[in-house]
Amino acid sequence: MIPTPMNAAFQQELDRLEKAQILKNETPIDSPQGAVVRVDDKDVIMLASNNYLGLAADPRVIEAAIRGIREYGYGVSSVRFICGTLTIHRQLEQALAAFLGTEDSILFSSCFSANEAFFASIVNEGFGVPDHTDVLYSDRLNHASIIDGTRLCRSRSVDRKIYDHADTAALEQMLSADAEGPHRFGIVATDGVLSMEGDLAPLPDLCKLSGRFDRLLFVDDSHGVGVVGKTGRGSPEALGVHGKVDVLSGTLGKALGGAAGGYIAGSSALVEFLRQKARPYTFSNSLPPGIVTASLEALRILESSTVEVEKLSENTGYFRRQIQALGFTILEGSHPIVPIMLGEAPLAMEMSAALLSEGVYIKALWSPVVPEGEARLRAQISAAHEPKDLDRALDAFERVGRKFSVI
Repeated sequence: MIPTPMNAAFQQELDRLEKAQILKNETPIDSPQGAVVRVDDKDVIMLASNNYLGLAADPRVIEAAIRGIREYGYGVSSVRFICGTLTIHRQLEQALAAFLGTEDSILFSSCFSANEAFFASIVNEGFGVPDHTDVLYSDRLNHASIIDGTRLCRSRSVDRKIYDHADTAALEQMLSADAEGPHRFGIVATDGVLSMEGDLAPLPDLCKLSGRFDRLLFVDDSHGVGVVGKTGRGSPEALGVHGKVDVLSGTLGKALGGAAGGYIAGSSALVEFLRQKARPYTFSNSLPPGIVTASLEALRILESSTVEVEKLSENTGYFRRQIQALGFTILEGSHPIVPIMLGEAPLAMEMSAALLSEGVYIKALWSPVVPEGEARLRAQISAAHEPKDLDRALDAFERVGRKFSVI
């Protein structure tokens, strides 16, 4: 039994969140992930999923997952270095590296684990220099996995510096000030696509700055791969620096099938170093076979055709134009993440509930996930959406927006 004072503290905090109207609620779905899902025996338009290419329920991906289970079993019951490496694990790692333009890649149970592994493995390793200090430069709006990854670095071994979002001038000043400093290694870290904003990091400038000051550039492109770029190779391709980013991390749980798993892609030496030193890799079961074969199929689909990427772009442009025409305020951009700005958390939560009752599944986001006073509904468009789906959602937005006097 949990001690009574502790349990009472849990309940007190839950009561506080509910009273402040910021208690997160989960909405069970009774169908495969898709453009339309089933909630409480009702079909609703899905606008909250990372299923950007619509591959989560694609028959080709499903069949590949089934094939993986039939040929290799349900799981591997081991970490990689003992008996958990199948031939298909290496095939997927090599396919990811080729797709992303790097020498090699390494799989993790999630991108969160990958990001945690990357920073701690490097900074906490002495490399024969026990008393060292590395420096990390991180965009203020980076994902929690980057933030938590840097927190796992021993405080005596790292100097953490935060620059304002996409402010390359401020970053340049920091880099210049540290040019003759005592740091052993330096890492510039950013999301390729900011998950709450939907904008792309200034990668061309970051590539130039990191090269000029001999710093490693790390980019988490979880919301970029399969989503942006002419062939879906992510934010580096979209911004003309494909193959020029030192290290890329990403996920298999969004555009690439929507299941689970993450990766880090970079030089062969880096990848082999992480195989030896990354604790989340060393002490976690390797990815189940069905996820691996399905992810390989998702990559094959991306490499063989740009149909899904092009449809996603068309759907995104249409929704962005129409939601603005209704009078809603959105953050500008071209990414299928479309933040609909509302200001306060209670309003965002009430509108989310009202939209669900009108047949649209969309979630509210508020502080600390986004800055205080910038609560929003985050719409996410998919290639699986048909024009009629988006029009139905837009009609619901108009009704709910007028009801709450937002438009």
